[in-house]
Amino acid sequence: MAMANDYYAYRVLWSNGDKEYVGLCAEFPSLSWLAETQEEAFLGIRDVVEEVVSDMQANDEPIPEPLAMRLYSGHIMVRVPPEVHKNLAIQAAEYNISLNRLVNARLTTP
Repeated sequence: MAMANDYYAYRVLWSNGDKEYVGLCAEFPSLSWLAETQEEAFLGIRDVVEEVVSDMQANDEPIPEPLAMRLYSGHIMVRVPPEVHKNLAIQAAEYNISLNRLVNARLTTP
């Protein structure tokens, strides 16, 4: 059975400043773990998160919900300068599609 901390969003990046890999967890942005290999950085940050979660549970502190477990509505509000809004609206009209469809395509296409 998977542990609760298995569902957190982990990432391992190269840290040029430290000349090591750094393990990170999106739900705990203040935590990190440096290691010589990607695997060690990943296992290290998972261990740190497990310790922090255990400590938070012992102190009856609220524990962040994993991003993977959250429900998303599919609605986002984005503020842009009026000129950007105008240009996007013109492009959508030229393509004969809704502004929503144009923005969705732009966000989901690499």
